[in-house]
Amino acid sequence: MLTSRNSHKKKKIVIFASGSGTNAENIIKYFKDSDKAEVAAVFSNKRSAKVLKRAHDLDVKALHFDRDALYHSKEVFNLLKDMQPDLIVLAGFLWIFPKAILHEFHNKVINLHPALLPKFGGKGMYGMNVHRAVVEKKEVETGITIHYVNEKYDEGEIIFQASTPVDPSDSAEDIAEKIHQLEYEHFPKVIENLLFPSENG
Repeated sequence: MLTSRNSHKKKKIVIFASGSGTNAENIIKYFKDSDKAEVAAVFSNKRSAKVLKRAHDLDVKALHFDRDALYHSKEVFNLLKDMQPDLIVLAGFLWIFPKAILHEFHNKVINLHPALLPKFGGKGMYGMNVHRAVVEKKEVETGITIHYVNEKYDEGEIIFQASTPVDPSDSAEDIAEKIHQLEYEHFPKVIENLLFPSENG
């Protein structure tokens, strides 16, 4: 039994998150019983982030790092080189990703943004800030964008988008709930398609 399980190497996903980690948890659970891919580790730049507990509770390695470890000492870079992930997934991670990591893992770093880019992207546009801006601009639709990460906020090549209508009566909280539903439905599947393109057309 052990031999057959280890006869091929699982693809490795590493998640970076700064907050609660509901998307990270959803991705971990999606691949939990897969024999093809797994979430190998969750990294967070906030020691108190709930995502670390969620990962720990699901038996996934949970690692905290500070600004120095990401940008100056190469500590995070070296950990990733040792792990050799097939995909690095930013799920609510709020810092610009270092050039050295993007270069080392070219086209292997993706991000989820809670709006239809290029609208409502850029520095400071995350979470409820995005949803409030959507309400203020009286948008008739919003959605999610999954894109490759480059050295600028929310400007990498778009991989996938899904939209949802915005009702005139919707609050920012109502929109947040609609966006979460899109994220839960699509994010793990897009990751799977990127890891196994030939199997998913």
